[in-house]
Amino acid sequence: MEYRYLGNSGLKISEITYGNWLTHGSQVENDIATQCVHAALDAGITTFDTADVYANTKAEQVLGDALKGQRRSSLEIFTKVYWPTGPKGPNDSGLSRKHIMESIDGSLERLGTDYVDLYQAHRYDYETPLEETMQAFADVVSAGKALYIGVSEWTADQIREGHALSKEMGFQLISSQPQYNMLWRVIEDQVIPACEELGISQVVWSPIAQGVLTGKYKPGQPFPEGSRATDENGGANAVSRFLNDEVLTAVQGLEPIAKDHGLTMAQLAIAWVLANPNVATALVGASRPEQIASNVGAAGVKLEADALEAIDAVIGHLAERDPAKTVSPETRPS
Repeated sequence: MEYRYLGNSGLKISEITYGNWLTHGSQVENDIATQCVHAALDAGITTFDTADVYANTKAEQVLGDALKGQRRSSLEIFTKVYWPTGPKGPNDSGLSRKHIMESIDGSLERLGTDYVDLYQAHRYDYETPLEETMQAFADVVSAGKALYIGVSEWTADQIREGHALSKEMGFQLISSQPQYNMLWRVIEDQVIPACEELGISQVVWSPIAQGVLTGKYKPGQPFPEGSRATDENGGANAVSRFLNDEVLTAVQGLEPIAKDHGLTMAQLAIAWVLANPNVATALVGASRPEQIASNVGAAGVKLEADALEAIDAVIGHLAERDPAKTVSPETRPS
């Protein structure tokens, strides 16, 4: 495992982060989830990402239980706030001061820790003044409940405004968590340049495009049984945008490139993400412990320019690059 600084902070994180979206508390039994977390630790992963909304708070609880007994200062634990949890009342979502202050306490209790290393705004809240949100985050940091603050799926303009306010209030945004992979490059034109200027790193989710870049989905063939594409409650909507024969045929063209580099297709996809110098870490999940060891094989891989050019030649023309695809709900979800 190799480690990278998160933004311009002094915090180092593992360049592969274990994330438990769609698995803990829902798809995977708790004992298997614990085995996956322990496999991640054994592989050198020190960074773990979750959110209060995952499995309606259950994912945080499962992760906290799985990490019991570990040396807290040897871990970096990330969570998020925005989406509705609990009974979904009028103040159970968004980035109001009320929701942030109540949510951080709930997250800490479920995770079994006194603080999280990174607390992230899971989306941008158009219904709350940004000053109110940033002041609440400043107070969370001042209280020692979070060491650093980040955002997820914010536009470049939103990041710039939030960063400016955070500096005025005595802290600084250090991370952005966007979807990013060979097929989804919407952050490249605006978000990444803004973040490079401001000293903000990317914490990337979906580096293998919900499994599409592993090559397991074949053009013209039924989806594999038990795959995400067949699970309406486990991410089928998220993966559907990539499931057309043109994309799936192109993805098969990545296999020779992966073989030439001694990598699986999943490892190639993760290494591609990590080749971007603004990316601090790639989030990977797992439903089986053995998947962790395979994904960690991408750590430390350095793809040279010719490999990146070959990948672009195969699949780059199909990538979504429109910055407008980075969006948050205009009204708070309920």
